[in-house]
Amino acid sequence: MRKTKLFLAAAALLLAHSGFAQQQIESLHNNGRVRVGGFGAPTIKFTTFDDKMGVLLGGYAGVMLNSKLMLGAGAYALVNNIEAPRTNTSDPALYWNMWYTGFVPEYTFKSNKLFHTAVGALIGGGGVMKNERYKGYDQNTTQDYSGFFVAEPHVNFEMNITSYLRIGIGGSYRFVTGSSSQGITDQKLSGPAAHFTIKAGKF
Repeated sequence: MRKTKLFLAAAALLLAHSGFAQQQIESLHNNGRVRVGGFGAPTIKFTTFDDKMGVLLGGYAGVMLNSKLMLGAGAYALVNNIEAPRTNTSDPALYWNMWYTGFVPEYTFKSNKLFHTAVGALIGGGGVMKNERYKGYDQNTTQDYSGFFVAEPHVNFEMNITSYLRIGIGGSYRFVTGSSSQGITDQKLSGPAAHFTIKAGKF
């Protein structure tokens, strides 16, 4: 009986030693410490809009954990003139306006390397409408406004300029659904985009 107890005790010690010898599982909470940073990323996008070239200005910002996972928010708006179709030739010229905003998660691979990659997405909503340009704000009448849901996954190819500044180029695809403005469809509001971004902050 005593030999059996000694054998069980030795087996338990061996299993315990084997467990401690295994490689530590990586997590955000290793050693009780989480490195917290953050950055802002102004961005310009070149995209399709109603089968024409559209320019979007905006960006995103958020908190970055362990130089890998960013959780934040972003917003973009159409800034160039794209004329909406006219019902009658005598109608005044109207131009499309579009904006959208939402939650942005992003994951960066090997952030400490000179060249690296980041992937993420914007998930949220926005609006599209027509209005006249070159008038005062109080004189500008919005027509055919409708809201929509948007999801836009993206990928960035980035280069570190300094420890707190990096630049990137990349691409995305904007999925839009739920709009109801006359003269345009969800398909024409959706489309690919190429973008240039500058990130500044604590990485």
